Amino acid sequence: MGSDNTAGKSTKQKMWGGRFSAAPGELMQAINVSIGFDQRLAAQDIRGSLAHAAMLAKNGIISKQDLKDIQEGLGEIKAEIADGTFPFSDELEDIHLNIEARLKDKIGDAAGRLHTGRSRNDQVATDFRLWVRDYLDHFDAQITDLMTALLTKASDHTDTIMPGFTHLQNAQPVTFGHHMLAYLEMFARDRSRMKDCRGRMNESPLGAAALAGTPYPIDRKMTAKELGFDRPMANSLDAVSARDFALEALSVASICATHLSRLSEEIVIWTSAQFQFVKLTDAFTTGSSIMPQKRNPDAAELIRAKTGRIMGALTSLTIVMKGLPLAYSKDMQEDKEPVFDAFDALSLGLAAMTGMVADMEPNEERLLESASAAYSTATDLADWLVRKLNMPFRDAHHVTGTIVALAEKQNKTLDAMALYDLQTVEPRITDDIYSVLTPLASASSRTSYGGTAPSEVAKQVKRWKKALG
Repeated sequence: MGSDNTAGKSTKQKMWGGRFSAAPGELMQAINVSIGFDQRLAAQDIRGSLAHAAMLAKNGIISKQDLKDIQEGLGEIKAEIADGTFPFSDELEDIHLNIEARLKDKIGDAAGRLHTGRSRNDQVATDFRLWVRDYLDHFDAQITDLMTALLTKASDHTDTIMPGFTHLQNAQPVTFGHHMLAYLEMFARDRSRMKDCRGRMNESPLGAAALAGTPYPIDRKMTAKELGFDRPMANSLDAVSARDFALEALSVASICATHLSRLSEEIVIWTSAQFQFVKLTDAFTTGSSIMPQKRNPDAAELIRAKTGRIMGALTSLTIVMKGLPLAYSKDMQEDKEPVFDAFDALSLGLAAMTGMVADMEPNEERLLESASAAYSTATDLADWLVRKLNMPFRDAHHVTGTIVALAEKQNKTLDAMALYDLQTVEPRITDDIYSVLTPLASASSRTSYGGTAPSEVAKQVKRWKKALG
């Protein structure tokens, strides 16, 4: 580090005030510095400063000329950051001091007046809320794109038959469109949770100062409105120390990532040689360094893996916050990196999944073949016995099990069984039974609201097309 009269150290002493006669040691500098990651808050920091300066001028706390100088200086700094010429300095610790020091270089003493009536504590809390809020809006658009891709695939395959699974065993035939809509519903809830999270966090900490408020005649409602917040936070201690907005955003992100991971897992299974349910193009697969025949669904696997990073970020920040007394503690500097990392991972995962859903092509022949296997229409047979023969369901379940055992012995599907053989188990069975024993007939019969029948899937597709515009 340089001598006491270096520009960087002199600036730092001015930022901290006269209490310190020397700059921090190298280890302290290394553990304390955050500019390497919090420079991502630059745009939000400038927005907050512009709003704060306008409020100070309106209330006569700074002059109109000071406001003009501050606005022009911050505009130049914004341009420097955008074009990559801003001189970031580790010695200036964080994005807030970096911008303030650069503003002083540009406009002189007026830069020092910008910090009147605020602290870095409420400044960083405001910047971080703005950043998280911006990203939630970004996620809203991304999830909408994913939902639209799922809807398009559902619309194209309302009557494409595939096996429905429980325990990853063939259960009952469903339609591919119905399966796609199941994920659309999940992501719709994720989008709703993000909107709820955004609404709850949309209060402004700015003006809470260090922890107790300020004696200056500031107008916190003005800055809140200027920054798009619904209102100022009502308690200054809470305003500077609360990070539950970030925890809630990470919770929502973790749930969304879980849904991405589930769909990724299905894509991994579906593209395997054993299933061959769907095919992905080269855009979302990779090859093997040694096995030329391989087409690996790496995009799906990486989305599945990134879910762990997102959940880990939630755990990390929860542990950071769990033992902190009011109000601000330096521990909170550790709040940003896990959020940045998690949100980057989720954003990439949403984009990749949207691309994969649009890219994948169902193998309709293979899906139908698989839906016909493992006696997947057995429940339809039992339901027919109940509806047509007025048989108690438990009795119908037993009769159906006996028929399945007979079909298995004959190595036949249920719809290939001879009527005579069926009647050896239950004499009252008629040839009407064949109307429910094919996979398409099975799926088509599930006409209850939310069921897999193509007619019901078409209704849900229509509903979502209207909802998504």
